[in-house]
Amino acid sequence: MKAIPELITLDQARAFFAKDRFAAGSGMIIEDAAPGHALVSLTLTDRHRNAVGGVMGGVLLTMADFACAVASHFGPGAGQHVSADAHMSFLNPCRGQTLRAEASRLKGGKKLSWYEVLIRDEGDTLIARAAFTMYRVD
Repeated sequence: MKAIPELITLDQARAFFAKDRFAAGSGMIIEDAAPGHALVSLTLTDRHRNAVGGVMGGVLLTMADFACAVASHFGPGAGQHVSADAHMSFLNPCRGQTLRAEASRLKGGKKLSWYEVLIRDEGDTLIARAAFTMYRVD
């Protein structure tokens, strides 16, 4: 495994996670990356919508998972993590064209860390809340 620095620049985080072809290819952009924290944005297009015009639940879960991946790769306990468990509550429909997923580490351990992700639209409406358990594999 490649060692990951504890503190990096936003450009370095973006370059590293550009290899995450699904998230990057879906249009997700890392807006902020800090130890235990990440902010990811997405401008919605027709491909992010379901048959009735709402945002696909998979888009929201992917955003949350991506934000957790970014947040868990930097700072104390940094390393390669995978999602071991995820729970998402879909709270409100999205009323805009932009989403923001903000991941925050609640508790970190040697192998397991717990994160909360809040997804909001451009009107600051809470669209979804997710809880993740991340497992360090390196």
